[in-house]
Amino acid sequence: MSDKVLIVDDDPAVYKLLEKVMHSNDLETTVADSGLAALNLLKNHSYDIILMDVMLGDMEGFEVIKRIRGQGDQTPVMIVSGRNEDYDSLYGLSLGADDYITKPFRPLVLGAKVKALIRRNKNQILDSSELIECGPFSYNTSTMRFYKNGEEIVLSSKESSLMLLFIKRPNQVFTKDMIYEHVWGNSIAIDDNAIMVYINRLRSKIEKDRQKPAHIVTVRGLGYRFIP
Repeated sequence: MSDKVLIVDDDPAVYKLLEKVMHSNDLETTVADSGLAALNLLKNHSYDIILMDVMLGDMEGFEVIKRIRGQGDQTPVMIVSGRNEDYDSLYGLSLGADDYITKPFRPLVLGAKVKALIRRNKNQILDSSELIECGPFSYNTSTMRFYKNGEEIVLSSKESSLMLLFIKRPNQVFTKDMIYEHVWGNSIAIDDNAIMVYINRLRSKIEKDRQKPAHIVTVRGLGYRFIP
């Protein structure tokens, strides 16, 4: 599976060039042409590196980095900027960026930097990872990534919380009260429909047939059980 790159840049000429460089290095790309678009993508998708422009139409790239790190997202960030002031690079690094390269850049240098940063980050994750394995499923609590038979399944934050609850305690029956308290942090005013929506979303991602679930099964009158 190819490593994934999120390109955050609002200049088509630049992001098309960045895509070309990434593709030549066997990397998958997704483009966000604004800071808000990038933040929305990061809510439901994971990437191996983010290439961040500083000057965006809706907010500075520095603000995007602040928000990413404020949410606990440790995805490597490389600033790709047309501004060549030392202040920008130092400020970006102080906010949590991992590297900085200025435009115009040399494609070979950029490609090498990106691959090195991805490799370094993966080695750090392997050193500190906590992997929960259960049947064909595994969950890395350091990266919050979930896999079935070695293939990553992208989960939203609440889907991730729900799946972690299940995979930590296979075969246990969870009432809706227990699920609501764990995922939403509050056992008052439980919304059964909300729980059912997320159960169905998980089933659509991990079951062969969502209508005949083999892993997340309903225990009539009680709640749900995860069978790995």
